[in-house]
Amino acid sequence: MVSPPPPPPPFRLLLVVQVALLLVVLRPSAAALHDYGDALRKSILFFEGQRSGKLPPDQRITWRRDSALRDGAEDGVDLTGGYYDAGDNVKFGFPMAFTTTLMAWSVIDFGKSMGPEHLGEALKAVRWATDYLLKATAVPGVIYVQVGDAFRDHACWERPEDMDTPRTVYKVDRDHPGSDVAGETAAALAAASIAFRSHDPAYSARLLDRAISVFEFADKYRGAYSSSLHDAVCPCYCDVSGYEDELLWGAAWLHKASRRRDYHEYIRRNEVILHAGDSINEFGWDNKHAGINVLISKEVLMGKDDYLESFRINADNFICSLMPGVSDHPQIQYSPGGLLFKAGGSNMQHVTSLSFLLLAYSNYLSHAGGRVTCGGASAAPMELKRVAKRQVDYILGENPLGMSYMVGYGARWPRRIHHRGSSLPSVAAHPHRIRCKAGTAYYLSPKPNPNVLVGAVVGGPSNTSDAFPDVRPAFQQSEPTTYINAPLLGLLAFFYAHPDPHSWTQD
Repeated sequence: MVSPPPPPPPFRLLLVVQVALLLVVLRPSAAALHDYGDALRKSILFFEGQRSGKLPPDQRITWRRDSALRDGAEDGVDLTGGYYDAGDNVKFGFPMAFTTTLMAWSVIDFGKSMGPEHLGEALKAVRWATDYLLKATAVPGVIYVQVGDAFRDHACWERPEDMDTPRTVYKVDRDHPGSDVAGETAAALAAASIAFRSHDPAYSARLLDRAISVFEFADKYRGAYSSSLHDAVCPCYCDVSGYEDELLWGAAWLHKASRRRDYHEYIRRNEVILHAGDSINEFGWDNKHAGINVLISKEVLMGKDDYLESFRINADNFICSLMPGVSDHPQIQYSPGGLLFKAGGSNMQHVTSLSFLLLAYSNYLSHAGGRVTCGGASAAPMELKRVAKRQVDYILGENPLGMSYMVGYGARWPRRIHHRGSSLPSVAAHPHRIRCKAGTAYYLSPKPNPNVLVGAVVGGPSNTSDAFPDVRPAFQQSEPTTYINAPLLGLLAFFYAHPDPHSWTQD
């Protein structure tokens, strides 16, 4: 990608002043302190509320019970376990795999900042997902990518312990390819293998072996799973961006996990074919481009791989697009209260994932003694950290409403989240089955949810006005998801260990 010429000196000076002023606006006040350790503990605890299958004896979200204990049985496979992705009762493999990758990346980059207790719980959360992904990839040449009929499930409002909707199993294979979901699954297994390397070497090796075989399948039988399984996965988790980014993403994580040169050569050989040069400012369960550029850039910044310099250039361009006032053609907006905002539903998924990349890249720059160059301006790693911290603090309550968007954190937080298990009486409180349509009364009730899903982060403000409707039917604003929380683990871990900006590396 050819960079535009730098602006003339007067405009450049004005741009630098703009950046400085906006960073002051986005910088939290010194008096506003948050308990990042408490928020980290709760953000990990949230995943226990999303568990499917047989719950362990140390389950801490005690209003949940065992659920979906026969998943896969009708197809002769064991697909119990894993996570419900959001407020419904379907197990979607694509976002679950992305969630796993981001939880593992949080552990890899920020595990030392978590402290032993938080790190142990984070690894349990990762393992609950990877144990399921191992089951879903146990049959060679097949990946089970979804359990549950999404349309039938979404027509009901019932607890996971009660659900009586079809637990239909969906899979991809050589005749029905799914390189996107397979590539993400390979990335998740490879990333998790790194996370477990020093804690459980045998399990780590098993994850890496499976990641290798899953990636071979993804690359050999190319195609989008939203074409093969369109009626089942769309519109919920339809892959709009195509499968090419997941192939590069999977190869990047396999190279990082295995250090095998053939994955490095795969990236170089397919860089153009798979659109690695696309400087797309997106990162989430559907689009991995920004994540690929940041992940691979670490190798370049550390001087280990000059052949992939284009990824670092793309990463710089991406980071510049997030820095307030820097880009001439911004793709990111900020609300008056300072929240990063992208059009579409569930904005917090963008806030946490993009902030995670800001923080990760700032650390890579710090270790390399580098800065981000944005045309005629530049930004030091500390400035990236400030923007990321501002987003975290907004989530935790430093916003115009004075509301924490993490359930159970702070004095004021969403009470009517779009979540079946949280909004319906628990099995302990109401032992009798609550059938499909009987839950509608609870769905429409203005009363707060009876069960607190501690640590859940909801979709957040619906527009750039910082407004939030704390009502259950507004699912784009009030529904929590696993992939909102996953990158937040790394963010909270860093600021837990470094709450004071003066403790950050001075760059």
